[in-house]
Amino acid sequence: QVQLVESGGGLVQPGGSLRLSCAASGSIFSINDMGWYRQAPGEQREWVAHITNSDRATYSDFVKGRFTISRDNAKGTVYLQMNSLTPEDTAVYVCNARIATFRNIRRIADYWGQGTQVTVSS
Repeated sequence: QVQLVESGGGLVQPGGSLRLSCAASGSIFSINDMGWYRQAPGEQREWVAHITNSDRATYSDFVKGRFTISRDNAKGTVYLQMNSLTPEDTAVYVCNARIATFRNIRRIADYWGQGTQVTVSS
């Protein structure tokens, strides 16, 4: 099975920065698109950023200009650099990846991490 484990969350003051990481592990044949989502209390999950296997990045309008998504294919890791954080960025940030496993290298499926809490507060 595949595991996605996020790290880097925590408490940060408004205007601060945080860098999230999400490492994929398991019986992975290939990692395709990866992305970040977030879910604030009482709200639906919101798309934050997306990055293709060729490093093409797209962003939600809410974070564009402040967040940067990147990936390290050798490490199977996707990152989210978050700058100029505001209290509205407070949420559980969840990593997503489209992965083919050795069980069936032709089947690409979505995998999700458990999330890491980001709290922006004074």
